[in-house]
Amino acid sequence: MLLQLENIHKGFGNPADQTYRKVLDDLSLQVSEGERIAILGPSGSGKTTLLNLIGALDHPDAGSVVFRGENITSLSRKEMDNFRNQRIGFVFQFHHLLPQCTVMENVLIPTLMIRDRAARNEKLEWAEHLLNRVGIWDHRDKLPGKLSGGECQRAAVVRAMINRPSLLLADEPTGALDRDNVKKMSDLLIDLNKNDGLTLLVVTHSQDLAGQMGQTYEIREGKITRN
Repeated sequence: MLLQLENIHKGFGNPADQTYRKVLDDLSLQVSEGERIAILGPSGSGKTTLLNLIGALDHPDAGSVVFRGENITSLSRKEMDNFRNQRIGFVFQFHHLLPQCTVMENVLIPTLMIRDRAARNEKLEWAEHLLNRVGIWDHRDKLPGKLSGGECQRAAVVRAMINRPSLLLADEPTGALDRDNVKKMSDLLIDLNKNDGLTLLVVTHSQDLAGQMGQTYEIREGKITRN
């Protein structure tokens, strides 16, 4: 089992105050290696909150997040930073590329802490392979402002893959793309899952993208159910 969420509770605000908002309520979920999962639900239902907990960007109020047998909710801040960098890839609705850096520089940002020359060269070769694979190698020296939205989003996927994560968390990855680029992004994610064994957990409002996932879940009123 790659990922287990057990009895997760998460809310925002002071529980003793009337403004307190419960978001996730005793939520449990299991994800196996190599699965493709889509998570649906109305805005504000807790989809992004769930991804933040899985990706160690936030802590649950109660419950545990277990990744390959390790309870990541008990990690120190430094350990959580390393976990995010090495084990998880993130792709968001907007690419969040640094505008002053080239595509290649953006892709290599997660590798900046590597000091070993051989390891850095391996990452560079992997970046070259991925940029060729997604069709933007010729744009490697361009700034994001010179690329289309779809090209920037593909660069963001390469950046997410540079450290060879086991799990890719994608939060509305096609939400800012036109129809043609939605298909290209969907095809890319499916290819990474099938050919690289990457486990996908995708939050989306796109029924087309959700339909290509192996399983679909829905979050409502803090609970998650399988469709």
